[in-house]
Amino acid sequence: MREFTVKFHPQGKSIRVTQGTDILSAATRAGIVVSAPCGGEGVCGKCRVIVDKGSVKTESSRLVDDADRKRGVVLACQTLVESDVEVTFTKESLEAHEHLCHEAEDFTKGVILKRENKFPLSPLISKVYLELTAPTADDGTSDLDRIMDALKGRVGALRLSTRLTNIKHLSEVLRESDFKITVVLAYREGAQEILSLEPGDTTGSNLAFAFDIGTTTVAGQLIDLKTGTILGTRIAFNAQAVYGADIITRMIYASEPGGMAKLNSGVVGNINEMIDDLIKANKVNLGDIYAIVAAGNMTMIHLILKIDPSGLRKAPYVSTVSAFPPVSAAELAIEINPRGIAAFLPGVSTYVGGDIVSGILACGVAENDDLTLLVDIGTNGEIVLGNREWMIGSAASAGPAFEGSGLTCGMKAVSGAMQRIIIDANLDVKFETISHVAPKGICGSGYIDLLSQMLKRGVMGKDGKINRDTASGRIRRVDNNYEFVLAFASETAIDRDIIIRDDDIDNLKRSKGAIYSAIISIINKVGKDITDVKKIYIAGGFGNYLNIENSIFIGLLPDVERSIYEFVGNSSLAGARMSLLSRDAFNATEGIHKNITYMDLAAEPGYMDEYIAALFFPHTEIGRFPSVRL
Repeated sequence: MREFTVKFHPQGKSIRVTQGTDILSAATRAGIVVSAPCGGEGVCGKCRVIVDKGSVKTESSRLVDDADRKRGVVLACQTLVESDVEVTFTKESLEAHEHLCHEAEDFTKGVILKRENKFPLSPLISKVYLELTAPTADDGTSDLDRIMDALKGRVGALRLSTRLTNIKHLSEVLRESDFKITVVLAYREGAQEILSLEPGDTTGSNLAFAFDIGTTTVAGQLIDLKTGTILGTRIAFNAQAVYGADIITRMIYASEPGGMAKLNSGVVGNINEMIDDLIKANKVNLGDIYAIVAAGNMTMIHLILKIDPSGLRKAPYVSTVSAFPPVSAAELAIEINPRGIAAFLPGVSTYVGGDIVSGILACGVAENDDLTLLVDIGTNGEIVLGNREWMIGSAASAGPAFEGSGLTCGMKAVSGAMQRIIIDANLDVKFETISHVAPKGICGSGYIDLLSQMLKRGVMGKDGKINRDTASGRIRRVDNNYEFVLAFASETAIDRDIIIRDDDIDNLKRSKGAIYSAIISIINKVGKDITDVKKIYIAGGFGNYLNIENSIFIGLLPDVERSIYEFVGNSSLAGARMSLLSRDAFNATEGIHKNITYMDLAAEPGYMDEYIAALFFPHTEIGRFPSVRL
């Protein structure tokens, strides 16, 4: 087989590949992370490149319009190398992965922050300053025992332990510091472990990270453990997305040669990039970071730990582990203090992971007397119903649409994303973007507003098809698809129209149908009615805005009294932060994960009928949505 050179711009990187290799695969091998949420299936249209030189064989795609074709734009995943070639990535194919989101400081504000004082401040990492007496002829206590004795009065009845690495140079550290040292302690499995001994008093700086490891996005926060203050927040697309948008695709890829290493490297790279960025932004020392606490679905945590996830997708669908012991961060190549630890919140089952356990902790579902519902709208829509006595959980394969992925103009909830959208009687579009800058795309909350407005104004029918007979310059036919223009190229920051297509609506329709039908099915399973639920928490990566009224109007959420709804943002990240700041909170997750019964929707009689019925706006049974007038 012949080999050719592919050169990438603007990176300036080159790689040799065999004839017939697609450009996306070549870019991945060259270490270039490209936005490809569909995993190279050619259905998201994100991996756009311009062929500058050379010969390629490409598949025609409806996602590339005539104007772009004329300037040489193709989809990298659908374009095969036939000679030496040079290609240039378009801006949108790279920007989702090249930059962390810095406009995320309010990412989890809301009801969750009000609950954090429920647990006493007792962080997983603590620092204790000791001024020890030097040994004498009359006091021959060993150096280690001298430290242990001094700590006993400071850590209560918890068992103390340490590592050999701390003992090897203990004598030198004590004597050079005149027996004045700071002991760094980690709370691990009901005991305190000495992680490090630092000369002098270093108690003034005690920092750690909380992470939400999602299928589509990764979010992280730098936390001051002395005060509980959030020093900074970052969000980024999960770099694993280039290998597939959903967890099933990634499980399969993990079993291929080299697949596990690439998936692990992608998400660990996300974590390390955020750590580095936040440390530099806050001008703190890497050596002061002794822990991370992360919440995520079962597949993500298995991949971070390099545990084979194949059992999660094969009958009887059992995870290797559900409660993860704290491990050395260095062992995972997570770049904090080499003696630091990485802790992960426990999960429940294949599709109900530590992210939902974290959300339950943050919202207090397991402490309520009343029947409470938590709905986390993400790639794997997770739902828990219950109270302090019992909980039942399930997951719906919602896909990444409401996280802005897999759609023509979708993006995460960051600067430039349309998050509020109104269509007036003349079909003119008014919108608000995050950070109030020129629009770059549409995030999840924007799509919910958009669908609601299109339905109200007759731009879209109940079947989700754009109305072909509506007289408007914003509606046009492209190939066999119809699309509606929200903003023309001259109004945007990406120099092309921001649109929604019939195919986008189909994706969103399936996502909303999966969430709604799962909610109803889980309530039916326990013999309850939606009116029995007294509180509904809605979580997800929508930024700081979600219009509940519009969510009901399109049939995403049940039509019940609005006052029982509460949007709580990223509850997974909030719960991870709470667990980092309080041992009591961390221990509470163990009880939560053991108290949830898992319900497999796929095996549930009637679920598929519920799902099919939900594939209209708002629903085929309009009586379920009495407040919706069309």
